[in-house]
Amino acid sequence: MAPRIMFDHELMELNNELVKMSEMVEKAIADSFEALNKRDYSLAKTVIKGDRNVDEMERKIESRCLSLMLRQQPVARDLRHISTALKVVTDLERIGDHAADIAELTIQMKDNCSFENVKHLPAMVENVSSMLRDAIQAFIERDTEAAEQIELRDDIIDALFDKVKDEVVELLKSDSSQSDMAVDLLMLAKYLERIGDHAVNVCEWTEFSDTGAVNSVTLL
Repeated sequence: MAPRIMFDHELMELNNELVKMSEMVEKAIADSFEALNKRDYSLAKTVIKGDRNVDEMERKIESRCLSLMLRQQPVARDLRHISTALKVVTDLERIGDHAADIAELTIQMKDNCSFENVKHLPAMVENVSSMLRDAIQAFIERDTEAAEQIELRDDIIDALFDKVKDEVVELLKSDSSQSDMAVDLLMLAKYLERIGDHAVNVCEWTEFSDTGAVNSVTLL
């Protein structure tokens, strides 16, 4: 097999692995949110166990990327694509970690936690879920225009996070005995906010793959 044909084949395999990891992470987040909303502790445990698979896929993709760089010495667009893969899998792995974090928190809270006093939290869950789903789709389709628009939605998540923090403060003021629940709710909101940040990173690296620049700074 000619070197270029072999290289193109490995790039295709890399793309397939990236799509698979993206789908794994998206499902982990969706399942963690479902476990949280339905207090489904069995599903939460499944999410936690599944995080190992995400970690293994990250290592597999990293190994393929490094192998391609060492053996093929890619340039220009090919190098950007491989570099993007290395960056994106790190964010995807972190998102997978946060899915497991949310699942663990769901088990820890059991039925002792109510969203009644943090009315902006469900909206935060919904916005983070849709933003992550769209960011992954933009990355898979290499849609830089969509990625640019998706990044802007992080402002909505940040604003909701601020409102949740205010609601948690009010909860503590009204009933100091709810301190444990307040901490759990705040941690949950923080995990959601971080997932939004990682979704932004995925969008930025999607743009880098096409342009070689991140935040208007040319890197490659």
